[in-house]
Amino acid sequence: MRFVKIAILDMYDNHANEGMRCILQIIRTVRQQENTDVTFDIFNVRANNELPELDYDIYISTGGPGSPLPSGEAWEEPYFELIDQLFAWNHTNERKKYLFMICHSFQLVMRHLQLGEVSRRKSTSFGIFPVHKTDQGQLYHNLDPLPDPFYAVDSRDYQVTQPNLERIDQIGAEILCLEKDRPHVPLERAIMAVRFSDEIFGTQFHPEADGEGMLRYFLTDEKRNHIVLNYGQEKYDEMVAYLQDPDKIALTESVILPTFLRNALEDLAEVAEENVAHS
Repeated sequence: MRFVKIAILDMYDNHANEGMRCILQIIRTVRQQENTDVTFDIFNVRANNELPELDYDIYISTGGPGSPLPSGEAWEEPYFELIDQLFAWNHTNERKKYLFMICHSFQLVMRHLQLGEVSRRKSTSFGIFPVHKTDQGQLYHNLDPLPDPFYAVDSRDYQVTQPNLERIDQIGAEILCLEKDRPHVPLERAIMAVRFSDEIFGTQFHPEADGEGMLRYFLTDEKRNHIVLNYGQEKYDEMVAYLQDPDKIALTESVILPTFLRNALEDLAEVAEENVAHS
């Protein structure tokens, strides 16, 4: 058995969400499959200004509501300090820290690192959409089980576009995915996934979303009425069909975050075994 600590950075600001349930479900599934002694703690970052120390192995920073633009709120500066500390740690330590960022967190960190332009969308992106791999994404082995394009849950009022290629190259990052191609719309495609380093990864979509759980949620009267009222019956019917398709959301949910966690656990175990061998 290996002992690994995960810190979940809750960015939901006390708003109701499905994301935390999905993240915890994935952690528990991977823990059971890998027979690994994994513990996790949840830190309510935005509502309570709670942040972990550097004594965790893996950090997962969630999606969340609201604007990723500068707010001046009390949690922002300490949050970015933690992100900087994780990057710095990995430059100087053999046992790495692993970080996965989802949607709102991804937008925040892309802005903080000046890797792209964060702006408000002309309209909300809400639904299940195709995500396209870039040339670098085609070569990224963690995405191999997914087709091109693959499908993901998207829920955004903001977007990251206009990549700063000089900065991206400077830190050794790679853009792996872009949003759906709309030839008839004269707008730049958003950046949907970035490999910041071997240990740090982020997506602007929601890879944690599980089809089965979300389908139960979408079939409630309250959620169905909300979607039909705001986005129309056709959008609702499409989303329900995609949630039931094993080759769409269920496939994405089974690949991206679980693969990240398994790779982190394997790498941490290898370092631990080497340290034992050399002691």
